[in-house]
Amino acid sequence: MGWGNIYRRRAKVFTLALIIYIDYKALQKREKFIKKSKSDALWKKAHERNAKRVFNLMLQDSLPPRPLEEVCHTIEKELGKSTKELFLDFDENPLATASIAQVHRATLIDGQKVVVKVQHEDIKKIILEDLKDAKSIVDWIAWAEPQYNFSPMIDEWCKEAPKELDFNHEAENTRTVSKNLGCTNKYDSNKPINQVDVLIPEVIQSTEKVLILEYMDGIRLNDFESLEACGANKQKIVEEITRAFAHQIYVDGFFNGDPHPGNFLVSKEPPHRPILLDFGLTKRISSSMKQSLAKMFLATAEGDHVALLSSFSEMGLKLRLDFPEQAMDFISVFFRTSTSASEAAEYAKSLGEQRARNMKVLQEKMNLSQKEVKRFNPIDAFPGDMVIFSRVIGLLRGLSTTLDARIVYHDIMRPFAESVLQEKIAKGPSENAQWINDTPVHSDVEAKLRQILVELGNDDKILGIQVCAYKDGEVIIDTAAGVLGRYDPRPVQPDSLFPVFSVTKGITAGMLHWLVDKGKLNLNENIADIWPEFGTNGKNLIKVHHVLNHTSGLQNALANLREENPLLMADWDECLKRIAMSAPETEPGQEQLYHYLSFGWLCGGIIEHASGKKFQEILEEAIVRPLNIGGELYVGIPPGVESRLASLTVDKEDFSKLSKIASRPELPSTFQPENISQLVTVVPALFNMLNVRRAIIPSANGHCSARALARYYAALVDGGLVPPPHSSLSKPPLGTHPHTPKFPSEITSKKQKGKKAVGSASKKKGNGYELKMNHSKDFKDGDNGRESNDDGYTRLANDNTGGGSSDASPLKGFAASENSRQNNVVEIFNNPRIHDEFMGVGEYRNLVLPNGKFGLGFRRFSSSDGSFYGFGHSGLGGSTGFCDIKNRFAIAVTLNKMSFGTATRRIIQFVCSELNVPLPDEFSVLSETVPDEESSIFRPMIN
Repeated sequence: MGWGNIYRRRAKVFTLALIIYIDYKALQKREKFIKKSKSDALWKKAHERNAKRVFNLMLQDSLPPRPLEEVCHTIEKELGKSTKELFLDFDENPLATASIAQVHRATLIDGQKVVVKVQHEDIKKIILEDLKDAKSIVDWIAWAEPQYNFSPMIDEWCKEAPKELDFNHEAENTRTVSKNLGCTNKYDSNKPINQVDVLIPEVIQSTEKVLILEYMDGIRLNDFESLEACGANKQKIVEEITRAFAHQIYVDGFFNGDPHPGNFLVSKEPPHRPILLDFGLTKRISSSMKQSLAKMFLATAEGDHVALLSSFSEMGLKLRLDFPEQAMDFISVFFRTSTSASEAAEYAKSLGEQRARNMKVLQEKMNLSQKEVKRFNPIDAFPGDMVIFSRVIGLLRGLSTTLDARIVYHDIMRPFAESVLQEKIAKGPSENAQWINDTPVHSDVEAKLRQILVELGNDDKILGIQVCAYKDGEVIIDTAAGVLGRYDPRPVQPDSLFPVFSVTKGITAGMLHWLVDKGKLNLNENIADIWPEFGTNGKNLIKVHHVLNHTSGLQNALANLREENPLLMADWDECLKRIAMSAPETEPGQEQLYHYLSFGWLCGGIIEHASGKKFQEILEEAIVRPLNIGGELYVGIPPGVESRLASLTVDKEDFSKLSKIASRPELPSTFQPENISQLVTVVPALFNMLNVRRAIIPSANGHCSARALARYYAALVDGGLVPPPHSSLSKPPLGTHPHTPKFPSEITSKKQKGKKAVGSASKKKGNGYELKMNHSKDFKDGDNGRESNDDGYTRLANDNTGGGSSDASPLKGFAASENSRQNNVVEIFNNPRIHDEFMGVGEYRNLVLPNGKFGLGFRRFSSSDGSFYGFGHSGLGGSTGFCDIKNRFAIAVTLNKMSFGTATRRIIQFVCSELNVPLPDEFSVLSETVPDEESSIFRPMIN
């Protein structure tokens, strides 16, 4: 084909593109004056009309079979011999003709039957020019209509399509795929589940323009009569083809990019196996991309929005908006169960309606006009590897529709997607040198601890874990190990975020104590005085300290959400409303029963009503900003952190022991072992859901890194003194994440209505101490005015003239804080007896139930003489954070394989032993008075 013909061809293509564009633009203008019912019909006709235009042009420009002389000339030129020298017989009539080549049957000199694929002369020039034309049209459309920017698709196509023009490349691809799939002419009915049963012709010889393959006698997929006559099962054929492509994509990372019906045959002999042909367009993807595609598939199967967004981030797919639900809807379309041709039309209509709803959501969220929303492109970056992958999935769906087969992709492809992730995840420490993050070791204790973690990993007791510890204000341990999830083989990093369940209660309690310290709240105050709606159904006598001490009588409040609708937990306002209307089961202060869910909403409601601000705003102001742990401690994650989230799974062997545990009097009636055994079956799936992770559930859904949690307790152990900057050995540095949550406008503090503002000369009765305060500025500005002393510690500037009562004396071992007070500066807390307040001892002993396990919001730890030396809080599944005041020791453990603390207990026992500090009874050697198994399970259960 000469250049004159190429220019004429180009003119036809560009003319047709312009005609189609003008057709659509004209209809777009007319649509403004047409009713919606008529508009849909007009668009449908336009699509049909323009599809016919493209189809007709393709027919006019399709290439008929080339003359035999041309075919023989190409063979002789490429192979150096004539067809008579090469073949005993060469069929002059082609078996098939396509755009690039045509195929002839032949018999080699040795008698072997083959097919000979011969490339058309000058086709390379035509293909390359066509690609240039397509690229120009796509670029022009992207300029004129930004929402239709298909540049990443055409760029990928321009990169991959020319490879089809080299048959040596196709020959090598054919051999590789055949080897990967373990293809053999022998049928094996006992093949493993992830092996496939397909045939691929053997490559005999190849050059750039000629390919000789083994001849396989088969039936075309569109020859329905022949398929039926030989007894072939169309459903099984399409299922096996789908399995073959799932293997290529997820296991091999090397797949045929052109699975249209013409590239398959069905063997005539039973068991009628699929024959895979034409490997010219074959895509190779990296190991990381293979894992991201597998993760994306499994995320749609599980409905896991977090994993889906994480997979997007890993593969380089960037969205301009935070629309996880719409993203899930879009990707789920790829892997939905296939439908028949009749059903497909109805489904296409429903997709159109879904798209219209999504566009309406987009318009409302972005405050866009109708014109703007039509021009908005939600995709910011589209990875090239996704182009061929999307094409393959689409063609496979078309194949199933053509053969009227109903393919459940989630069932067929899942084992292959799981295998690629499990293969890497299953490689524990013994096979994976990078299982422990390669951050430098801070101490001998940490070096030894890493060996303990390796042992636990090899015993399958750890999936992913972080451990961080402070001693005397310095980081001595900061280790991350394992992987982020069952289907997420990425390594745990120091800044990975773990769901820590009831560890969150210790953070929530700290926020409430901060408000007490700021004079916004009194521990002895009736909650109804702060939160008027709360004073119903006999709750008017419940005080703030009753909630913190788990003695309010509301231990089972909102427990019915588990049966009614667990997702209601994610509705903050509804839960506050319900907790305000709940009724106590016992008199306040009479019985300590763990408020496993209600604690969070009770404290959260108190915090918001006492402060006049949103819960998360107080979290930022009281804890996150002063400690410089931004981006690594949340109660309700913000958009943008999904790629750092660890996913939960369960140690089934550990939780199976629940059946052996009798009822416990210390636990509420709705949180007994039999309830927990049911709960753990749904907890991972529920708390892996994005809308739950984004919700404010202050008793259960904190997300943090161990280094952020340990830093929190390192500050508490020194009475609120903020430690020096976290270890520079930990990468990325703690506090360097730029993300800052946005908060709604301030809420009205009902406590403050009708009351005078607290002034600098006023006094407010505390709980055992009095402070002269000017709270208004200090509270409003949060951490403004922080001072840095030359000892490396950061302190919050104090507006007060005095730090506490004149007779106040610090706790033993609290010299650092005492020095700070003498310098007229304070820490996060002003109260010199803040440890007494946390643990409910000394002047606060009357606010807690004697001999109870809980102080005021924290689990407290006692020495053999009965005195309390530390406090903290653990969570269901094994995460924990606590501190030892006397030894200035703080530690945090976060993990994602939920158990009854097997790994955590081993870690804490080892570290405490190495440092010669007391071991909290929660992690101690099993009691002689309680059966070993029951004791080891029960202790962490109540946390």
